[in-house]
Amino acid sequence: MRPDRARPDHESFKHVAVSYDSNDAFLRLTVPRVRAALAHDRRVIVATSADKLRLLDEVLGDEARQIDRRDSRTWYIHPPRTLAAYHEYTRGRRTLVIGEIPWPERGERETREWIRYESVLNAALEDARAVVLCLYNPRTTPAAVLEYQPAIHPLLLDATGEAVSTGFVRPHELVLNGDLEPLPAPSGRVATVSFTAREIKGLRHTVRDYASAAGMDVNLIGSLVLSVSEIAANSVEHGAGHGMIKMWVSGREMICEIADPGGALDDPLPGYIPPEPESPRGYGLWISRQLCDYVDLRAENGTLRVRLHMGLDG
Repeated sequence: MRPDRARPDHESFKHVAVSYDSNDAFLRLTVPRVRAALAHDRRVIVATSADKLRLLDEVLGDEARQIDRRDSRTWYIHPPRTLAAYHEYTRGRRTLVIGEIPWPERGERETREWIRYESVLNAALEDARAVVLCLYNPRTTPAAVLEYQPAIHPLLLDATGEAVSTGFVRPHELVLNGDLEPLPAPSGRVATVSFTAREIKGLRHTVRDYASAAGMDVNLIGSLVLSVSEIAANSVEHGAGHGMIKMWVSGREMICEIADPGGALDDPLPGYIPPEPESPRGYGLWISRQLCDYVDLRAENGTLRVRLHMGLDG
């Protein structure tokens, strides 16, 4: 959403990158905004480290009881689920969100998905009456993340004030490193199964048996089977009417690739934003992103390939 795009009720969604380099700066930039939000009956949620939550408690006193607190180590675990949680939290409410992703020690793939999550927030919450402040400490945030800060936030805030980001890129136009590269070839022993509508039920049993033989935690197998079933059903109903699934184990995760020779990417943010209740499409990828550890997809040479990653141990 553009920073100047206003709602009919004169409230605009605001997504702001907040740079701070000390506890004092953190408090100067957040406390006045929390107090203003509470004074205007906004719901306030703060997801950051336990130390910073304690700092806010000390400064806000009794006002701190009106704030929903989340420890960032448990709140920012899975990008699509956190995105869904914020989408639900802000629905129909005037809200202030203050969040700080714990960036250190995240792998390359996870870092890329959290950067994409920050970008997709602009589309997922564009109709919300919400102000989202995303905290970044340049001393602890990786340079690769800071590089994208202006691209994924329409507004920037630091000690000098708030400014429009001239480098902002709309979510469906954002291209991260690796987005355009071909998917890597499967590794090790690969099981291949073709399917049509008649084989969907049998496919579920095949995936379940493969995951069980691979040693996947029994509590995770059902989520993977449901995700594969949803994507395969989409291929049958909306694609070529048939497809192929490949399954293999890489390290401590199982990967299922569903290939649809008639598929296409007609959604610029596939599976990131919850479909509208009356929508007949869009649930397969949404469900898969919620249930699986990671989902990757490519449309190449007329074939849509969706890869579902699920850790064997959760």
